[in-house]
Amino acid sequence: MSDANATASAPRFVAALGSLPHCVSQSPDGPVVEVELAQLKDVLRALRDRAGFEMCSFVTCIDHYPSEPRFALHHQLLSFEHNDRVRVRCVLPGENAPTCTDLWPGANYMERECFDMFGVRFEGHPDLRRLLMPDGYDHYPLRKEFPHHGIEPDKLYREWDRARREQWTEGAQ
Repeated sequence: MSDANATASAPRFVAALGSLPHCVSQSPDGPVVEVELAQLKDVLRALRDRAGFEMCSFVTCIDHYPSEPRFALHHQLLSFEHNDRVRVRCVLPGENAPTCTDLWPGANYMERECFDMFGVRFEGHPDLRRLLMPDGYDHYPLRKEFPHHGIEPDKLYREWDRARREQWTEGAQ
Protein backbone atom coordinates (compact mmCIF):
# COMPACT_ATOMS: atom_id res chain seq x y z
CA MET A 1 0.00 0.00 0.00
CA SER A 2 1.37 3.41 -0.91
CA ASP A 3 1.76 6.17 1.67
CA ALA A 4 -1.04 8.16 0.01
CA ASN A 5 -3.46 5.25 0.42
CA ALA A 6 -2.34 4.66 4.02
CA THR A 7 -2.93 8.33 4.83
CA ALA A 8 -6.34 8.32 3.18
CA SER A 9 -7.47 5.29 5.20
CA ALA A 10 -6.03 6.52 8.52
CA PRO A 11 -8.46 7.93 11.09
CA ARG A 12 -8.86 11.71 10.96
CA PHE A 13 -7.16 12.28 14.33
CA VAL A 14 -3.78 10.72 13.45
CA ALA A 15 -2.39 14.06 12.25
CA ALA A 16 -3.19 15.57 15.67
CA LEU A 17 -0.78 13.13 17.31
CA GLY A 18 2.09 14.54 15.27
CA SER A 19 5.44 13.13 16.34
CA LEU A 20 4.15 11.54 19.56
CA PRO A 21 5.06 7.83 19.56
CA HIS A 22 1.96 5.74 18.96
CA CYS A 23 0.56 2.82 17.02
CA VAL A 24 -2.93 2.94 15.49
CA SER A 25 -4.85 -0.25 14.85
CA GLN A 26 -8.43 -1.08 14.04
CA SER A 27 -10.63 -3.19 16.31
CA PRO A 28 -14.26 -4.20 15.75
CA ASP A 29 -15.18 -1.32 18.10
CA GLY A 30 -13.20 1.31 16.19
CA PRO A 31 -9.68 2.72 16.10
CA VAL A 32 -7.25 2.03 18.93
CA VAL A 33 -4.20 4.17 19.64
CA GLU A 34 -1.56 2.23 21.56
CA VAL A 35 0.94 4.30 23.52
CA GLU A 36 3.65 3.87 26.12
CA LEU A 37 2.94 5.02 29.66
CA ALA A 38 5.41 7.93 29.35
CA GLN A 39 3.42 9.39 26.42
CA LEU A 40 -0.10 8.63 27.70
CA LYS A 41 -0.85 12.08 29.09
CA ASP A 42 0.59 13.87 26.04
CA VAL A 43 -1.45 11.71 23.64
CA LEU A 44 -4.65 12.27 25.63
CA ARG A 45 -4.02 16.03 25.68
CA ALA A 46 -3.29 16.10 21.91
CA LEU A 47 -6.49 14.19 21.17
CA ARG A 48 -8.48 16.63 23.30
CA ASP A 49 -6.85 19.86 22.12
CA ARG A 50 -5.99 19.15 18.49
CA ALA A 51 -8.51 16.49 17.44
CA GLY A 52 -11.59 17.68 19.29
CA PHE A 53 -12.25 14.73 21.60
CA GLU A 54 -14.15 16.71 24.20
CA MET A 55 -15.36 13.79 26.32
CA CYS A 56 -13.73 10.84 28.03
CA SER A 57 -16.61 8.34 28.01
CA PHE A 58 -14.85 5.66 30.03
CA VAL A 59 -11.63 4.68 31.74
CA THR A 60 -11.13 1.04 32.57
CA CYS A 61 -8.46 -1.53 33.16
CA ILE A 62 -7.92 -5.08 31.94
CA ASP A 63 -6.05 -7.60 34.06
CA HIS A 64 -3.91 -9.99 31.99
CA TYR A 65 -2.75 -12.06 34.99
CA PRO A 66 -0.53 -14.13 35.04
CA SER A 67 1.11 -12.36 32.07
CA GLU A 68 3.50 -9.48 32.63
CA PRO A 69 2.98 -6.61 32.25
CA ARG A 70 -0.25 -7.35 33.99
CA PHE A 71 -2.53 -4.36 33.43
CA ALA A 72 -3.70 -2.49 30.34
CA LEU A 73 -5.44 0.85 30.83
CA HIS A 74 -8.10 1.92 28.31
CA HIS A 75 -9.53 5.41 27.77
CA GLN A 76 -12.39 5.84 25.31
CA LEU A 77 -12.75 9.34 23.94
CA LEU A 78 -15.69 10.88 22.11
CA SER A 79 -15.87 13.80 19.68
CA PHE A 80 -19.37 15.24 19.38
CA GLU A 81 -18.34 17.56 16.58
CA HIS A 82 -17.04 14.74 14.36
CA ASN A 83 -19.26 11.96 15.76
CA ASP A 84 -16.09 9.97 16.32
CA ARG A 85 -14.66 7.66 18.97
CA VAL A 86 -11.16 6.44 19.69
CA ARG A 87 -9.78 4.12 22.33
CA VAL A 88 -6.36 4.83 23.82
CA ARG A 89 -4.65 1.71 25.20
CA CYS A 90 -1.62 1.79 27.46
CA VAL A 91 0.13 -1.18 29.01
CA LEU A 92 1.09 -0.45 32.62
CA PRO A 93 4.48 -1.77 33.74
CA GLY A 94 3.28 -1.45 37.36
CA GLU A 95 0.14 -0.25 39.08
CA ASN A 96 0.54 3.52 38.56
CA ALA A 97 -0.76 5.79 35.79
CA PRO A 98 -1.19 9.53 35.37
CA THR A 99 -4.65 10.94 36.02
CA CYS A 100 -6.65 12.53 33.22
CA THR A 101 -9.04 14.37 35.55
CA ASP A 102 -7.31 17.66 34.72
CA LEU A 103 -8.22 17.07 31.05
CA TRP A 104 -11.72 15.63 31.62
CA PRO A 105 -13.07 16.20 35.16
CA GLY A 106 -15.76 13.58 34.49
CA ALA A 107 -13.08 10.87 34.57
CA ASN A 108 -12.86 11.30 38.36
CA TYR A 109 -15.26 8.50 39.26
CA MET A 110 -14.05 6.19 36.48
CA GLU A 111 -10.49 6.42 37.79
CA ARG A 112 -11.73 5.86 41.34
CA GLU A 113 -13.53 2.73 40.17
CA CYS A 114 -10.32 1.44 38.49
CA PHE A 115 -8.47 2.07 41.73
CA ASP A 116 -11.17 0.40 43.80
CA MET A 117 -11.59 -2.69 41.62
CA PHE A 118 -8.05 -3.21 40.20
CA GLY A 119 -5.71 -1.25 42.49
CA VAL A 120 -4.43 1.08 39.74
CA ARG A 121 -3.22 4.28 41.38
CA PHE A 122 -3.73 7.46 39.37
CA GLU A 123 -0.96 9.94 40.19
CA GLY A 124 -2.28 13.47 40.63
CA HIS A 125 -5.90 12.39 41.14
CA PRO A 126 -7.69 14.94 43.35
CA ASP A 127 -9.57 12.40 45.51
CA LEU A 128 -8.33 8.85 44.99
CA ARG A 129 -10.22 6.71 47.51
CA ARG A 130 -12.57 3.74 47.53
CA LEU A 131 -15.78 4.19 45.58
CA LEU A 132 -17.62 0.86 45.78
CA MET A 133 -15.84 -1.14 48.48
CA PRO A 134 -15.55 -0.20 52.17
CA ASP A 135 -12.49 1.83 53.18
CA GLY A 136 -10.98 -0.98 55.25
CA TYR A 137 -11.10 -3.47 52.38
CA ASP A 138 -7.53 -4.38 51.39
CA HIS A 139 -8.32 -6.32 48.22
CA TYR A 140 -9.24 -5.58 44.61
CA PRO A 141 -12.24 -7.64 43.45
CA LEU A 142 -11.70 -7.47 39.67
CA ARG A 143 -8.16 -8.79 39.77
CA LYS A 144 -7.94 -12.26 38.29
CA GLU A 145 -6.45 -13.87 41.41
CA PHE A 146 -9.31 -12.64 43.59
CA PRO A 147 -11.26 -15.70 44.87
CA HIS A 148 -14.73 -16.18 43.39
CA HIS A 149 -16.26 -16.59 46.86
CA GLY A 150 -14.73 -13.31 48.04
CA ILE A 151 -12.60 -12.48 51.04
CA GLU A 152 -14.53 -11.97 54.28
CA PRO A 153 -17.32 -10.49 52.20
CA ASP A 154 -20.15 -10.77 54.70
CA LYS A 155 -18.40 -9.62 57.86
CA LEU A 156 -16.71 -6.54 56.40
CA TYR A 157 -19.76 -5.54 54.36
CA ARG A 158 -22.12 -5.88 57.34
CA GLU A 159 -19.87 -3.65 59.49
CA TRP A 160 -19.62 -1.06 56.74
CA ASP A 161 -23.37 -1.15 56.03
CA ARG A 162 -24.23 -0.83 59.73
CA ALA A 163 -21.98 2.25 60.12
CA ARG A 164 -23.42 3.80 56.96
CA ARG A 165 -27.01 3.26 58.12
CA GLU A 166 -26.21 4.77 61.53
CA GLN A 167 -24.86 7.92 59.80
CA TRP A 168 -28.04 8.22 57.73
CA THR A 169 -30.24 7.71 60.78
CA GLU A 170 -28.32 10.31 62.80
CA GLY A 171 -28.48 12.78 59.90
CA ALA A 172 -32.25 12.38 59.55
CA GLN A 173 -32.91 13.26 63.20
